[in-house]
Amino acid sequence: MAGHSDDPTKLAGTPTPTAGGPSTRTILTTMPEVRAASLKVAQSAQRLLSIFTADLEPLIYGEEPFLEAIKRLVLARSYAKVRVLLADPTRAMFDNNRFLLLARKLTSCIDMRVMSPEYPASAGAFIIADDKALVYRLQTDRWDGISDMNDQAVVRRYLNFFDEVWQTSMQESQMRQMLM
Repeated sequence: MAGHSDDPTKLAGTPTPTAGGPSTRTILTTMPEVRAASLKVAQSAQRLLSIFTADLEPLIYGEEPFLEAIKRLVLARSYAKVRVLLADPTRAMFDNNRFLLLARKLTSCIDMRVMSPEYPASAGAFIIADDKALVYRLQTDRWDGISDMNDQAVVRRYLNFFDEVWQTSMQESQMRQMLM
């Protein structure tokens, strides 16, 4: 991601004060911790959930509690959206990923795009609820990461990065044709 001024990977170890109150940062080291933190972030979303992932990791995003949180979010609020950026949709397509199956049913609520090749797949993985909660992993092949439910400054940086990648990525209609 060299050349991009809002490189969120440089933020992972940076302690920051928050405008909204004390930081609720937690260090994550195992898959169950990442799964639980990701579920907590998803459950906290009120209007927008943004997921930046290599391949819709089924151990996190394919679990029934997570899928239920997504359904509750988008079915309870007509304005709620879930946006997903995938580095490589191949695994999700061939593994019958449960999140992907849900996205096919809720096409008006879940938008998916394939990341532009301009951004490396090694950019990490994260999930953001609205503009307040985050789980971030620097490396997609490791479970080490952070979770923070109340650091709006850091969350805003990741959300800005997500939006930048979203704007340059393959449109939903093109991706849906690939996935069908």
